[in-house]
Amino acid sequence: MDASNLSSISKTQSLEEMGEFWDTHDFTEFDTDKPDIEFTVANTVAIEAELFLAVEDQARRRGVSAETLVNL
Repeated sequence: MDASNLSSISKTQSLEEMGEFWDTHDFTEFDTDKPDIEFTVANTVAIEAELFLAVEDQARRRGVSAETLVNL
Protein backbone atom coordinates (compact mmCIF):
# COMPACT_ATOMS: atom_id res chain seq x y z
CA MET A 1 0.00 0.00 0.00
CA ASP A 2 1.26 3.48 -0.70
CA ALA A 3 0.86 6.40 1.73
CA SER A 4 -2.56 7.31 0.32
CA ASN A 5 -3.80 3.80 1.09
CA LEU A 6 -2.83 3.69 4.77
CA SER A 7 -5.55 2.41 7.03
CA SER A 8 -7.13 5.42 8.73
CA ILE A 9 -7.44 3.71 12.12
CA SER A 10 -4.69 1.11 12.34
CA LYS A 11 -2.12 3.22 10.44
CA THR A 12 -0.77 0.04 8.88
CA GLN A 13 0.75 -0.33 5.44
CA SER A 14 -0.17 -3.91 4.61
CA LEU A 15 -3.25 -6.09 4.78
CA GLU A 16 -1.35 -8.51 7.05
CA GLU A 17 -0.55 -5.74 9.57
CA MET A 18 -4.15 -4.53 9.38
CA GLY A 19 -5.38 -8.05 10.15
CA GLU A 20 -3.03 -8.30 13.12
CA PHE A 21 -4.27 -4.92 14.39
CA TRP A 22 -7.94 -5.94 14.21
CA ASP A 23 -7.16 -9.30 15.85
CA THR A 24 -6.33 -7.36 19.01
CA HIS A 25 -8.74 -4.40 18.74
CA ASP A 26 -12.50 -3.91 18.63
CA PHE A 27 -14.15 -1.39 16.31
CA THR A 28 -16.29 -0.11 19.18
CA GLU A 29 -13.12 1.35 20.70
CA PHE A 30 -12.97 3.77 17.75
CA ASP A 31 -16.60 4.65 16.95
CA THR A 32 -17.16 7.29 19.64
CA ASP A 33 -17.81 10.13 17.16
CA LYS A 34 -20.37 8.21 15.13
CA PRO A 35 -24.11 8.48 15.90
CA ASP A 36 -25.96 5.35 16.99
CA ILE A 37 -28.40 4.03 14.43
CA GLU A 38 -31.36 1.71 14.66
CA PHE A 39 -32.21 -0.92 12.08
CA THR A 40 -34.40 -3.95 11.73
CA VAL A 41 -33.59 -7.30 10.21
CA ALA A 42 -36.24 -8.89 8.06
CA ASN A 43 -36.21 -12.61 7.49
CA THR A 44 -38.34 -14.28 4.86
CA VAL A 45 -39.06 -17.89 4.06
CA ALA A 46 -40.45 -19.03 0.73
CA ILE A 47 -43.62 -21.12 1.01
CA GLU A 48 -46.11 -22.47 -1.50
CA ALA A 49 -48.87 -20.09 -2.58
CA GLU A 50 -51.63 -22.43 -1.33
CA LEU A 51 -50.13 -22.59 2.15
CA PHE A 52 -49.70 -18.81 2.24
CA LEU A 53 -53.34 -18.28 1.27
CA ALA A 54 -54.45 -20.71 3.98
CA VAL A 55 -52.36 -18.90 6.58
CA GLU A 56 -53.76 -15.54 5.48
CA ASP A 57 -57.32 -16.93 5.69
CA GLN A 58 -56.79 -18.28 9.22
CA ALA A 59 -55.14 -15.03 10.31
CA ARG A 60 -58.07 -12.99 8.97
CA ARG A 61 -60.53 -15.24 10.83
CA ARG A 62 -58.61 -14.74 14.07
CA GLY A 63 -58.19 -11.00 13.57
CA VAL A 64 -54.39 -11.00 13.46
CA SER A 65 -51.79 -10.56 10.76
CA ALA A 66 -50.35 -13.55 8.96
CA GLU A 67 -46.97 -12.78 10.56
CA THR A 68 -48.48 -12.81 14.05
CA LEU A 69 -50.28 -16.09 13.41
CA VAL A 70 -47.09 -17.73 12.16
CA ASN A 71 -45.13 -16.42 15.16
CA LEU A 72 -47.76 -17.75 17.55
